[in-house]
Amino acid sequence: MRGRIALRAAATASWASQKAGRGKGSMIGGLIALKIDPTIMEQLGRDRRTVLITGTNGKSTTTRMTTAALSTLGQVATQADGANMDAGIVAALSAHPGVALAAIEVDELHLPHVSDALNPAGVVLLNLSRDQLDRVGEINMIERRLRAGLARHPETVVVANCDDVLVTSIAYDHPNVVWVAAGSGWAVDATSCPRSGEPILWEGEHWYSTGTDFQRPQPDWWLEGTDLVGPGGDRHHLELALPGRANRGNAAQAVAASVALGADAAKAVAAAGTVREIAGRYRTVQVGKHSARLLLAKNPAGWQEALSMIEPTAAGLVIAVNGQVPDGEDLSWLWDVRFEHFEGVQVVASGERATDLAVRLTYAGVEHTTVANPLRAIASCPPGRVEVLANYTAFRDLNRDLENHG
Repeated sequence: MRGRIALRAAATASWASQKAGRGKGSMIGGLIALKIDPTIMEQLGRDRRTVLITGTNGKSTTTRMTTAALSTLGQVATQADGANMDAGIVAALSAHPGVALAAIEVDELHLPHVSDALNPAGVVLLNLSRDQLDRVGEINMIERRLRAGLARHPETVVVANCDDVLVTSIAYDHPNVVWVAAGSGWAVDATSCPRSGEPILWEGEHWYSTGTDFQRPQPDWWLEGTDLVGPGGDRHHLELALPGRANRGNAAQAVAASVALGADAAKAVAAAGTVREIAGRYRTVQVGKHSARLLLAKNPAGWQEALSMIEPTAAGLVIAVNGQVPDGEDLSWLWDVRFEHFEGVQVVASGERATDLAVRLTYAGVEHTTVANPLRAIASCPPGRVEVLANYTAFRDLNRDLENHG
């Protein structure tokens, strides 16, 4: 009864928010539902087979790919807006009553208690690296917390990236793991073993700890050229609409999770390849004489991966950085990102913290100009294709300005 009242109140609040022009109202609806009945997430998770997707980077993309792959089995409940904390998850589940499958993006700090509430059929562990230090804290503490949380769910299938040392440590003792060689472009946060503190040594793709028997597991799924290879050597051509090595790894884990829940591998691969845009990311928009492609990055590992996607023949590159609470107010991470490899591209430092970024670019030896407003920064570039790389609130605000501008 309390749960039904909570959901009716949430629906009313969402409706009122939409009528008032304050957005879709899903978050306020989820918050109210949880306030009235703290067990509402558990109730909404009953009779569903749910996959939870978490990691420092790639959550939204992999969730969208997993949703597409699982859709080959039937309708799938998921978030449309990437709201990956409790209120957003409750809103997503309540918006899809009676849907038996769910693919839910979860903030890594929330994974343990969300798993306890939803008892998921599967959990996808993408990667784990330094994020906002003022919110997330020390990375090895997060690894231990996630490891303990998964230990409470031995029947859950864990789809884990065996190329990520910290993710492997989380899943290493779990009795039900599907290992995916999804790649790891960022190993700076795992130079020592999270279990013994001894160095991690790499020999080609293989890695191992010098202090324990902890080492890279043999993958069940791996990428080989343009193919995704699965159990038994089954080979599937993987053609994606999204750019970058990281997205190929994301697709591999999405397919592996979907197959673990009963999807046909070939159909899952084809479905994952149809994903083209995630909440405005990767889309190209016309801004005057400029064709601007929008990329989002939120932490050192994400920035390094996004920078590898920059088209070297672009007429300009706008890098927009804010330092608001959702971004993390501590921008010391700028010094962990390699900006040194830009030659022949006009670079513009932009965003609320454009000056901080300009200092970093100066030390990196990158010639640049500084234009704080991202729209004006795009306009300052030569006509043609412009790559725009922004952190969270800079990306959000730019999309809003583009809508108003358009």
